[in-house]
Amino acid sequence: MAKSPHTSEFRARVSQEYLDGYGSYDFLATKYHIGSKTLRQWIDKYRIYGVEAFTIKQGNSTYTAEYKTMCIKAVLSGEGSVDDIVAKYNISSRQVLRRWIIKYNANRELKDYDPKREVYMATARRKTTIEERKEIVKYCINHKRNYKDTAALFDVSYSQIYSWVKKYDTNGEEALSDKRGRHKTDDEVDELERLRRENLRLKRQLEEKDMLTELLKKVKEFEGM
Repeated sequence: MAKSPHTSEFRARVSQEYLDGYGSYDFLATKYHIGSKTLRQWIDKYRIYGVEAFTIKQGNSTYTAEYKTMCIKAVLSGEGSVDDIVAKYNISSRQVLRRWIIKYNANRELKDYDPKREVYMATARRKTTIEERKEIVKYCINHKRNYKDTAALFDVSYSQIYSWVKKYDTNGEEALSDKRGRHKTDDEVDELERLRRENLRLKRQLEEKDMLTELLKKVKEFEGM
């Protein structure tokens, strides 16, 4: 989630204006050019925590798997709506809680959130089937190509998803197939083939390095997570 462009003092002041009766949700949202849902979220949190709801740094909040499960069950058991639980447990945003619920309902493992772990790092890889890759790519495209959220949801790396979507855009689902088969090892081929392979490996390493550099630039706006 990107950092809010609004200061904690501003969010607290606008929330207090609503509580003091200076305008409705829609009136204040229009007056200050804020989304109505965003304003409602501010006010719900402000009612419970006061200005501390905004002074605690949300972007690097640490959430354990147990904490996520507790919040999810609070919604599913009818303890409150998504917005109610976001406010009660001071979760950074309703989108964060919704992602947890989607993952929970899909029987995907909920993990402790470490804000220092960047899901877009090239080393964060796991093996996937062709059907998984199709599902992941379609989800990413249908959710405004939000690579980071998709990576977190499906437990794959940012660079993997970026690469799959790029291949899909160019050549469709066929490009997502893993065409790697049984190849001869370097010891089983002649010197010319070994040199060719080494050249390809070096080329790919350079391409991955360049791609990672570009990805890191693109995700600067998400560094609040």
